[in-house]
Amino acid sequence: MTAPALLSPQHIAMVDRGVSVIVASRDAALRPSIMRGVGSTISADGTQVTVYLRRSQSRQLLQDIEAGGGVAVVFSEPPTHRTLQLKASTATLRPAGPADQPLLHKYLAAMQHELAQVGYGPAYAAAMLSAPLEDVVALQFTPQAAFDQTPGPRAGAPLTAAQP
Repeated sequence: MTAPALLSPQHIAMVDRGVSVIVASRDAALRPSIMRGVGSTISADGTQVTVYLRRSQSRQLLQDIEAGGGVAVVFSEPPTHRTLQLKASTATLRPAGPADQPLLHKYLAAMQHELAQVGYGPAYAAAMLSAPLEDVVALQFTPQAAFDQTPGPRAGAPLTAAQP
């Protein structure tokens, strides 16, 4: 018997569209590490997520993930604050390469659109998300838990069986 899908089609579409992404982990003493992603993508079925980080800005976070600190990633729509959190106990890291460049460009364009809705021009998003490809690392994981983190009465509630 197959387990029910963790993410609804609406959640997958939100992540796939390209919204704000923040990645977090923790060290053995439970001290948090956190960094803004410069890109993200998700498989069509929602079982594989890739988040891109600037290695030079994410040293502690990457060290914590590599040491087994797990990963928590929030995806948030700037205009609405609709927010999804995904967690996984493990993740893999790899250098980004030329095949990732179109995904990074797609994400930048999406974030320029998202931020324009709250009054920020395209140059702001470009400055915030610019990263030379040789400084970008891809963090890949399979979500094991998902939570509604949208501010309001359901904030922190776990998603069950791909609820919208």
